[in-house]
Amino acid sequence: MTGERSTFRLEAVHPKPERVHEMPYAPAVRIVGVCDLLFISGATPSPLYHQHPHVDDEHVHPHDIGEQTRRAMENIRLVLDKSGATWRDVVKITKYLTDIRDFDGLHAALAPYFAGWQPASTTLCVNQLSSPGARVELDVIVACRQQAGA
Repeated sequence: MTGERSTFRLEAVHPKPERVHEMPYAPAVRIVGVCDLLFISGATPSPLYHQHPHVDDEHVHPHDIGEQTRRAMENIRLVLDKSGATWRDVVKITKYLTDIRDFDGLHAALAPYFAGWQPASTTLCVNQLSSPGARVELDVIVACRQQAGA
């Protein structure tokens, strides 16, 4: 397809569409057409670029799950912007929480980013995350539009 722009569309798959208002995510997302896939590594509330081994001063987080989620999402936004993708191109999000009681607060903080789009989703409760003090880590899979001539 040299010189043409490949197109695709994303479709949320809801076996019971009349109940979609009850869900903060899609049970599945189908990619129809041709695209590239982008896998974004887990993002925490820590700065995207930080020292390894970790320097404690770079990992000072607010306790609030909403603010931690926003910081992680802004790290993801940096990669989306660089890749020419948007939140609407996210087809799958995996959410890691250190306290499952943060589930509702996490979803409240995610909602403005996706503005009604519901990617497929998995949530896991884990003992600890790679960033000291982080209560949330997010990774996403993105369907990117192929560039002309690609």
